[in-house]
Amino acid sequence: MKKKILNILLSITVLFALFYNIRDDIHFTTISLFSIIIFLFINKINIKLNRNIIILSLIFSLIFIFGDSYVQLNNWNLIFGSLLNFGISIIRYIGYFVIFSYIISICYKYLDKYSDNNKDVTIKNKIYNLFVNHPFIFSFIFIIICWLIYIIAFYPAILSPDPSYQIKQFLGEYTKYMDYIIPIDKSVTITNHHPVIHTLLLGSCVKIGMLIGNDNLGFFIYSIIQILIMSLTLSYTIKYMFKINTPKKYIILCLLIYSLVPAYALYSMSSVKDVLFTCFIILFNLLLFDINKNNDKLNIKKIVIFILIMILVILFRNNGIYVILLSILFLIILNKNRRKLGIIIFISMFIFNFSYTNIVLPYFKISDGSIREVLSIPFQQTARYVKYNSNIISDDEKKAIDKILDYDTLASRYDPDISDDVKNKFNKYATNEDLINYFKAWFKGLMKRPNTYIQATINNTYGYFYPNKTRWYIYHNYYNILDDNGIDYHYNNLSGLRNALSKVANGFREIPVVGSVVNIGFNGLLLIFMLAYLIHNKKNILFLIPSFVSLLVCIASPVNTYFRYAMPYVFSMPLLIALFLYNIKK
Repeated sequence: MKKKILNILLSITVLFALFYNIRDDIHFTTISLFSIIIFLFINKINIKLNRNIIILSLIFSLIFIFGDSYVQLNNWNLIFGSLLNFGISIIRYIGYFVIFSYIISICYKYLDKYSDNNKDVTIKNKIYNLFVNHPFIFSFIFIIICWLIYIIAFYPAILSPDPSYQIKQFLGEYTKYMDYIIPIDKSVTITNHHPVIHTLLLGSCVKIGMLIGNDNLGFFIYSIIQILIMSLTLSYTIKYMFKINTPKKYIILCLLIYSLVPAYALYSMSSVKDVLFTCFIILFNLLLFDINKNNDKLNIKKIVIFILIMILVILFRNNGIYVILLSILFLIILNKNRRKLGIIIFISMFIFNFSYTNIVLPYFKISDGSIREVLSIPFQQTARYVKYNSNIISDDEKKAIDKILDYDTLASRYDPDISDDVKNKFNKYATNEDLINYFKAWFKGLMKRPNTYIQATINNTYGYFYPNKTRWYIYHNYYNILDDNGIDYHYNNLSGLRNALSKVANGFREIPVVGSVVNIGFNGLLLIFMLAYLIHNKKNILFLIPSFVSLLVCIASPVNTYFRYAMPYVFSMPLLIALFLYNIKK
């Protein structure tokens, strides 16, 4: 009887977690009806909790409680705003804990039995046999066929603001990025704000089109290169899944995800730097796993390819060096058989990156990006502090902040989801002493209002873990600022098809369960879940490190829930799950 009473109470907390909005009245009829259904479920299914499941459930519940508040109010007042709110939040927290403890327990139970019950499918079909016998070629052709409608509709390329400015840089035009820095040479308009190698690749393709008298063809040359690299990369992951005996059903599912989920096709046509970077991250993930898995002697060819991929990761994203160095550091720590190789690679990549940014680029008078790009977190904290606590800020603090961020307009420029408006007033002429004084003022603010600083950071990052936060997703709109350069970039006359495909793509993420494939927060939770399970079972976690570093980069980024920032681990997820399943079996 006591157990049934407890289950009834737990059922009510679950309903509060799922359906109750603190700002609305309690719907007791709804609570009662659904409580009966959930009670029957809880009363029937028995679960076993261990410390790992409890900790995971507590963390996930905390994410949802805070996420629910921030998505509505941009603060935690739905939790701490009043005693009533706090009491109801405790009830909802318990409800979320019950939900996650059941879900995670069921997942753990399945995974614990996975290696014992891993019976693969046997299908007698000519097309299936062709897929099994030639997974790389078959996958490549299948992906291209499925993407073809997007390639035709969005010919020659999807051009968003960033690549547009990169093209202007390549053509020698002064852009806003020059305003962020003190250039080495004002006649050199290319900066390393965007990776130079990507700017040169994109600009060169456009230049070819201009030389042959067909600007659109130049853009399409770039699209072809990117489409090939992306489709070949995804096809190779399919081939590797066969190599490590991933269940055939899952491999087929991955091929369908690559081919039919609109985000993959649309980003293959989008000229942003993150697409090629994502491809190289996927390959780096795969090769890092393979080198760690096989403790036999490596051949020179595999090592050379591995090094080339790491160089491409570094060149195609300014923060790629962090992914490489931290991943190799974990290789050195976790695999004593690869320790010597890891140390050599770590030192080599560090020297390469240092030489590239401090010798090669300055030699060509290419200026580095602004230091402001790595200061989004403290800048957002300062802006929120000024906006809500101006009455306690001393004159010395104001002067120190003003030297860096223009104090008078800082509060009005504060956007809790994106730091660009705050950063755009960064004083590029600020001295080291100015920065030191700023951080002294920053620290004083932290001591006075730590809750403001914590809230600022949560507000700018929670969407990378909270699935119900959706924002920037795909590029599809026509965007052209190149008319002034005499470039004739334009879409074809298939506007109806483009609109339809765009609606399908934006609607896909809203589909229950299926849309989770491209949900940023869900993929963040999935990374945490896999890490916890592997640690609990003392399995190797090295293959997850690049994705976790990418997630940390997102946390330090200027934008909350930005898909192209999360793309490296979202698009890597099908492969990561396959590698996860392999580790469970071993």
